Parts: sequence; C-alpha cells; structure tokens
Amino acid sequence: MTAHTAFESVKIGAWELPQRFVMAPLTRNRSPQTVPTELNAAYYGQRAGAGLIISEGTQPSAVGQGYLGTPGLHSDEQVAGWRRTADAVHAAGGRIVVQLMHAGRIAHPDNKGGLESVAPSAIAAPGQMVTADGPREHPEPRALETAEIPGIVEEYVIAARNAVDAGVDGVEVHSANGYLLHQFLSPVSNTRTDSYGGSPIDRARLTIEVTRAVADAIGADKVGIRISPAHNIQGVLEEDAAETRATYEALVDGIADLGLAYLSILADPRAELTQDLRRRFGGPVIVNDGFASVTTLADVEQLLAEDLTDLVAVGRPFLANPDLAERWRTGAGLNSPNPDTFYGGGAEGYTDYPTLASA
Repeated sequence: MTAHTAFESVKIGAWELPQRFVMAPLTRNRSPQTVPTELNAAYYGQRAGAGLIISEGTQPSAVGQGYLGTPGLHSDEQVAGWRRTADAVHAAGGRIVVQLMHAGRIAHPDNKGGLESVAPSAIAAPGQMVTADGPREHPEPRALETAEIPGIVEEYVIAARNAVDAGVDGVEVHSANGYLLHQFLSPVSNTRTDSYGGSPIDRARLTIEVTRAVADAIGADKVGIRISPAHNIQGVLEEDAAETRATYEALVDGIADLGLAYLSILADPRAELTQDLRRRFGGPVIVNDGFASVTTLADVEQLLAEDLTDLVAVGRPFLANPDLAERWRTGAGLNSPNPDTFYGGGAEGYTDYPTLASA
C-alpha cells in the first residue's frame, strides 16, 4: 500500500471524499423525542466539510435505545427527521452515514417507555445508566432466544432501508464500544451455548449476519462497520489475546468478500491485530486510536505517512470546529470544546461555535 496525506481525495464505497479524515460518531443526546430535529440538521449541516460524517449512534428499534435523547430510525417521524438532516448536509456539499447502534444491555427501561433490555445472556452490565430521574443501575437484561435473532437482524435491515429512504448516504453497523453486537463478541458478556455463542466463529455470527443482510438490502458500497477489539469497556471484556484474535479474524473473514465501503477500527493503529484485520479486510480502513488523547492534524498525517490506515476518524475537534477541515488546511487556530455541553441541552455548545467566516 501507499502512504497518503490528509488532504488527498479518496474514493471509498459509493463516495468520493475530499480528504482522508472523517467525522467520528459522537453522541450528543439532543433528539428529545428520538426524532432528529431542525437543530440536529443544522449541527450536521455545519460540519459537512468533514467530507464524510458518521452520525451519532442511532437505535434500529425502540428496544435498542440506551441513552436519553438519542435518535432512532424505525418510525416515519424519525425518517422525516433524518431526511431534514441529510438535506442539510447535502446542501453544504457533504455526505453522512447513520451509525446503527442497538444498545443491548447498556440501557434502562425508564429511557424507553418501560421496554425491557435484551442481550446475548442474562448478565447485567456494570455501572449505571443516566435517566431523567438520575443514575440507575443497569438492570439484568433478558437473554435473546435463538428464534428471536432473525428479528434482530431484520431490525437492522429495516433501519438501513429507512436510512436510504431518508436520503442519507449509507449506514455504519456498530459492533463496538460494548453495545449489543459487541456484547455477542465477548465470552464474558456472551455465555450462550447455541449457534451464537461458545466459540469465536459463533460469537461473531450475529455481527456477520447483520452486516451481510444490511449490505444485501442497500448495497455493500453504502455500508461500513465499526469494531473495537479488546476495548474492554462496559463489562464487554476481551482479555484473552488468542481468543480475541480468533473472534475478530472470524468476523472480518466473514464479511471481507462483500466489498463494504469501509472497516472502522477503534484500537491502537500500530497493534499487530489492527494491521492483521486491515489486511484481511482488503478494503478501505478507518482508524481511531481511542479516547486517551485528542486527534490532531499531525496525528492524522503521521498515521497516513506510516501507512497504518487509509483514513482517520476525528472526534472532539469537530465538536467545537464545524469548519475543522478549513482550519486545518489553512493553519488557523481552533475553538476549544466545552465539556459541560457535550450531552443534552440545546444550541449552546452545539450549533453556536464560530466558523472562520463568522469570527
């Protein structure tokens, strides 16, 4: 492979992108009725210069909701809301994919009209979920019956079709960060004895089935997938290196023939496993080295120069800099994000950060 630079254009999947960094998915909790609003559309439209926006986690079903104020893609009202958002992004020359995120056991009934939570096994997640009445312990989820799993796959398919109907450019299957599909991948959160647990290939089976079904429904060139091997977050532990490698090799081998738009890997880009999975995938890879530090333009250039990736996902700098690409291109200074306004609220800390043109 050839090393690239940040502002080199690239074709991935169905999209021609103007540069090799994209906007990472960032939960903002600003869709109070689970319907994308005009404010959400304005926020994403402002950031169209990202070239490709990967949206906040979006539930494919009401049961799949975890957090307060996250959008869905399973009702007519939600589709209409995403259509407003897609229109705003496209009007500003950008592209947006919706990240499909079923939270699984990282949820509380109070946040989703009393609906129970489901997971691979009846094992409660550690820690607490923020609700309107304050933090509450994650309840024990109900283990999905084998016969229910095709219905989970279908939820993702319907949500992906809804995304296309809304005019967005594609979807990202979220199989990372401790949510439902990732819960199936870990031998700690998945203790099943049917064909969806017990071995690396069986734990990877649901993610493979979802990804293949979504690709079949809307076209593989409009589908990406995110994984986070050995992230060890939210009780989804992958601490046995050999077991983890076998699981993710099975996962990537199970989807590599599809010709997906991209594989997004949240892990150390220099880790042997990350590069092994990149080679196995054989298509465009986006890396994101996690939450420990803020990604800078120098970081992006270094990862590309070392030929560790094809693109880089950038998170926090996009929060406060809707025109981040222009600022990086011209060497302009950056706005600093306000952590107090990351989650929930209104326009403050969301759509009111100045651009170079408005400053």
